[in-house]
Amino acid sequence: MPTIDKEFTGQTVITTFEMTPGTAQDLMDELTNAYQEFIRHQPGFIGAGLHMNDAQTRIANYSQWRDRKDFQAMLRSPEMRERNRRISALCSRFEPVMYEVVEALG
Repeated sequence: MPTIDKEFTGQTVITTFEMTPGTAQDLMDELTNAYQEFIRHQPGFIGAGLHMNDAQTRIANYSQWRDRKDFQAMLRSPEMRERNRRISALCSRFEPVMYEVVEALG
Protein backbone atom coordinates (compact mmCIF):
# COMPACT_ATOMS: atom_id res chain seq x y z
CA MET A 1 0.00 0.00 0.00
CA PRO A 2 1.21 3.50 -0.68
CA THR A 3 2.19 5.68 2.24
CA ILE A 4 2.01 9.44 1.92
CA ASP A 5 5.18 10.85 3.47
CA LYS A 6 7.01 14.06 2.60
CA GLU A 7 10.31 12.16 2.93
CA PHE A 8 9.27 9.94 0.00
CA THR A 9 11.82 10.37 -2.79
CA GLY A 10 10.09 8.30 -5.47
CA GLN A 11 7.47 9.29 -8.01
CA THR A 12 3.82 9.88 -7.10
CA VAL A 13 1.32 9.71 -9.95
CA ILE A 14 -2.31 10.78 -9.66
CA THR A 15 -4.46 9.85 -12.63
CA THR A 16 -8.03 11.09 -12.94
CA PHE A 17 -10.64 9.48 -15.18
CA GLU A 18 -13.99 10.95 -16.24
CA MET A 19 -16.81 8.65 -17.32
CA THR A 20 -20.56 8.10 -17.22
CA PRO A 21 -22.16 6.06 -14.44
CA GLY A 22 -22.94 3.42 -17.08
CA THR A 23 -19.25 2.66 -17.68
CA ALA A 24 -17.87 3.38 -14.20
CA GLN A 25 -17.82 -0.21 -12.94
CA ASP A 26 -16.44 -1.53 -16.23
CA LEU A 27 -13.63 1.01 -16.03
CA MET A 28 -12.93 0.15 -12.39
CA ASP A 29 -12.78 -3.54 -13.33
CA GLU A 30 -10.39 -2.79 -16.19
CA LEU A 31 -8.12 -0.72 -13.92
CA THR A 32 -8.19 -3.34 -11.16
CA ASN A 33 -7.28 -6.06 -13.66
CA ALA A 34 -4.45 -3.94 -15.04
CA TYR A 35 -2.97 -3.59 -11.54
CA GLN A 36 -3.50 -7.22 -10.55
CA GLU A 37 -2.26 -8.78 -13.78
CA PHE A 38 0.41 -6.37 -15.00
CA ILE A 39 1.24 -3.07 -13.28
CA ARG A 40 2.06 -4.40 -9.80
CA HIS A 41 4.63 -6.76 -11.33
CA GLN A 42 6.57 -3.95 -13.04
CA PRO A 43 9.98 -2.84 -11.76
CA GLY A 44 9.74 0.07 -9.37
CA PHE A 45 6.04 -0.26 -8.55
CA ILE A 46 5.38 0.43 -4.86
CA GLY A 47 1.61 0.59 -4.47
CA ALA A 48 -1.64 2.18 -5.62
CA GLY A 49 -5.18 3.03 -4.63
CA LEU A 50 -8.30 3.41 -6.76
CA HIS A 51 -11.10 5.78 -5.67
CA MET A 52 -14.53 6.34 -7.22
CA ASN A 53 -16.81 9.28 -6.45
CA ASP A 54 -20.39 8.76 -5.26
CA ALA A 55 -21.90 9.82 -8.58
CA GLN A 56 -19.75 7.26 -10.43
CA THR A 57 -18.49 9.90 -12.86
CA ARG A 58 -14.85 10.06 -11.74
CA ILE A 59 -12.12 7.69 -10.68
CA ALA A 60 -8.89 8.84 -9.07
CA ASN A 61 -5.86 6.58 -9.12
CA TYR A 62 -2.98 7.27 -6.71
CA SER A 63 0.21 5.33 -7.37
CA GLN A 64 3.79 5.40 -6.15
CA TRP A 65 6.87 4.37 -8.05
CA ARG A 66 10.52 4.05 -7.07
CA ASP A 67 11.47 6.39 -9.91
CA ARG A 68 9.85 8.42 -12.68
CA LYS A 69 11.61 6.25 -15.28
CA ASP A 70 9.96 3.10 -13.89
CA PHE A 71 6.49 4.62 -14.33
CA GLN A 72 7.31 5.84 -17.83
CA ALA A 73 8.69 2.43 -18.85
CA MET A 74 5.49 0.72 -17.68
CA LEU A 75 3.33 3.27 -19.51
CA ARG A 76 5.26 2.81 -22.76
CA SER A 77 5.23 -1.00 -22.70
CA PRO A 78 3.21 -2.76 -25.43
CA GLU A 79 1.03 -4.42 -22.76
CA MET A 80 0.07 -1.13 -21.12
CA ARG A 81 -0.43 0.63 -24.45
CA GLU A 82 -3.00 -2.04 -25.37
CA ARG A 83 -4.67 -1.76 -21.96
CA ASN A 84 -4.81 2.03 -22.29
CA ARG A 85 -6.71 1.68 -25.56
CA ARG A 86 -9.38 -0.35 -23.73
CA ILE A 87 -9.36 2.08 -20.79
CA SER A 88 -9.70 5.04 -23.15
CA ALA A 89 -12.81 3.49 -24.73
CA LEU A 90 -14.51 3.40 -21.30
CA CYS A 91 -13.99 7.04 -20.32
CA SER A 92 -14.32 10.48 -21.84
CA ARG A 93 -10.81 11.43 -20.73
CA PHE A 94 -8.00 10.46 -18.41
CA GLU A 95 -4.88 12.27 -17.37
CA PRO A 96 -1.87 10.93 -15.44
CA VAL A 97 0.05 13.70 -13.66
CA MET A 98 3.35 13.26 -11.79
CA TYR A 99 3.57 14.89 -8.37
CA GLU A 100 6.04 15.41 -5.55
CA VAL A 101 4.81 15.03 -1.97
CA VAL A 102 5.32 18.43 -0.35
CA GLU A 103 3.45 17.92 2.91
CA ALA A 104 1.70 15.03 4.68
CA LEU A 105 -0.71 15.91 7.47
CA GLY A 106 -2.56 13.76 9.93
